[in-house]
Amino acid sequence: PKAVWLTYPAFITMTVHASWFVCRSGYATIPVSYLMLFVYVFIGQLLFGYRVALVVFICWVGTLAAHMVLEGMGVIEYAFLLEGLEEKVREPGGLWDMAQMMNGFIAVLICLLICGYIIDRWRFRERQVMDMSELLKKMFGRYLSTEVMNSLIANPAALELGGERRSVTILMSDLRGFTALSERLEPEQVVRLLNSYFEVMVEVILKHDGTISEIIGDALLVVFGAPQDMEDQTLSCVACALEMQNAMTEVNRQNRAMGIPEIEMGIGVNEAEVVVGNIGSSKRSNYTVVGRGVNMVQRIESYSVGGQVLVSDSVKSKAGASLRIDGKREVFPKGAEAPFTIYEVGGVGAPYNITLLDQEVHLHGLARPIPALCTPLDGKQVGRERIPCSLTRLSLKSADLVCQADLELYSNLKLNLAGVSEELAGRDFYAKVLKHSSEDATLFRIRFTSLPSEVDGSFQAAILQSRREDVSVESE
Repeated sequence: PKAVWLTYPAFITMTVHASWFVCRSGYATIPVSYLMLFVYVFIGQLLFGYRVALVVFICWVGTLAAHMVLEGMGVIEYAFLLEGLEEKVREPGGLWDMAQMMNGFIAVLICLLICGYIIDRWRFRERQVMDMSELLKKMFGRYLSTEVMNSLIANPAALELGGERRSVTILMSDLRGFTALSERLEPEQVVRLLNSYFEVMVEVILKHDGTISEIIGDALLVVFGAPQDMEDQTLSCVACALEMQNAMTEVNRQNRAMGIPEIEMGIGVNEAEVVVGNIGSSKRSNYTVVGRGVNMVQRIESYSVGGQVLVSDSVKSKAGASLRIDGKREVFPKGAEAPFTIYEVGGVGAPYNITLLDQEVHLHGLARPIPALCTPLDGKQVGRERIPCSLTRLSLKSADLVCQADLELYSNLKLNLAGVSEELAGRDFYAKVLKHSSEDATLFRIRFTSLPSEVDGSFQAAILQSRREDVSVESE
């Protein structure tokens, strides 16, 4: 009730009046009085809460106790109201008995109506909870583990608009060369490729209790440690990253079966304090993370090549000796205030015991270097300068590049073959600079991030020719 100032006193007055009536008519003579006590306490609890129900109970008990004390002292008579009634009213089956029967009937009827109302409201609330559960499962079920989903259903307040500071481990993955690949494929093929890729990746993420914050094109942003706390969130996140990389074997097997090119993925992991929560407007919101830690994981991921898992120093420090570190490098990304160190992870220890599948690539020496033109990329912008270079050793994933220019480590390159047909020369392919030879200032190790099928076919032919020449030399 909204008019509390009126309803509270009115209800208490009714309670005192009813209890006084019971005393006047005999608390032992009218057993239905105790049923009435239950009705008043129940209504007080239902409408006003336990405080009013307690006041009602105290009023009844206090009035009856006072009556018994005064009766024992001889101040008042028991059931003194009945003394004034005529004998015919008090006789069995008279008006008094009928009135008491009616009181009992009304009390029971009130109890039944209230109980029926409560049961109906309870069932209605249960249906609402079930509908909400189904809605949450449809909205988030594909992106949250079962444990996190059950937690949100039990505590829907966690989905309210707002955020909180929390230390989480963030994973970001991205397909290498997807933009160039999607331009060569039909839209239906791109959709099949992404669906196949996400189907496998999401399964791995949910297995490790990760929360998928966002799917941005071909990229995944995953959070460990929110909305539910995790004791081993760092190791679980790294284990998830390694298993995702190993699962790319299954993704590419499905791609080959559908006649779609194979793909590669890079992953970055960072541990940081961020703002995490349901962020947006009342009409549209998203459970996501915001802060410098998210920007950091994006930068770390940008340095990875296909098949790599790179982590920040904070991840290495927290995970400790459980990680197998295969390499480290110091980087100074554009816009950063200072350089920082990132580490290449090749495995994680107990209780996960996961290692990356062997991806060692054998480079084939070429009797005749493949001429090419390379263009350094400034972030996402393609530079104008096309620098002559050549590929001297080659595999389908990596190559040794001879170039007179001073190429920066971990920079991205756009390349085109030279001395070939105009159609083949117009096929762009992309690579990232991984190493710089300490003995030869013009020699660089590059890792391909995107290869068109025509360029890939040309490289396969060159590798096959190199193998034949090697066999011919050995036979001689």
